Amino acid sequence: MTFSLVGRCARTGQLGAVVTTSAIGVGARCQFARAGVGAVLTQHRTDPRLGPMMLEMMARGLSAPDALRGTIAGTPHRDWRQVAAIDAAGRTAAFTGAKVRPAHGEAEGRDCVGIGNIIRDGAMPQAMVAAFEADPAAPLATRLISAIQAGEAAGGEIAAVASAALLVVDRETFPFVDLRVDAHATPLDELARLWSLYEPQAEDYVARAVDPDRASHYVAPPAKILG
Repeated sequence: MTFSLVGRCARTGQLGAVVTTSAIGVGARCQFARAGVGAVLTQHRTDPRLGPMMLEMMARGLSAPDALRGTIAGTPHRDWRQVAAIDAAGRTAAFTGAKVRPAHGEAEGRDCVGIGNIIRDGAMPQAMVAAFEADPAAPLATRLISAIQAGEAAGGEIAAVASAALLVVDRETFPFVDLRVDAHATPLDELARLWSLYEPQAEDYVARAVDPDRASHYVAPPAKILG
């Protein structure tokens, strides 16, 4: 009951993932990324150990397809898993095990790969890919949100989604963007709203960590609290 996409910005080298599901806490379990290395999604009967395992393989020089093949070959219960990955060169890979419940699908595109399970239409991941590819000049986070919104518009999953998460890494060891929505009636709309608030401040949060003398004294306007 999850659909998602990993992507890369060829212009900036940023890597990231976006994911949504009808369960709570999807951002804590399903998406992983490391700057200069890659991004991974693991879902269905989710095994969060697979993300760090694949990133470590890619950090040692394996491509995303090779890292996925190596991980799946050595993973018990692989038939229950659905996994996707992209590396820093834009190479992509996806796997859907034999026990993953239908409808399910995979779609690989330029600098992206989308997957979904227990969705209304197995072709839906292609809609996510098309939306991601539509505006290569846009920020990676914006493209990822457009992709997941396109997946919902193309049918989404069978149950109503309740949580969503966005993760982007850039040059540092910490995330450039890490936004999560849980137990929300419209989590994709809320994720887009949070990104619109965070985007103007994202670079300054990096500066505060790596070059605080350069950081601005910008004070964000108070965010409207919904609920």
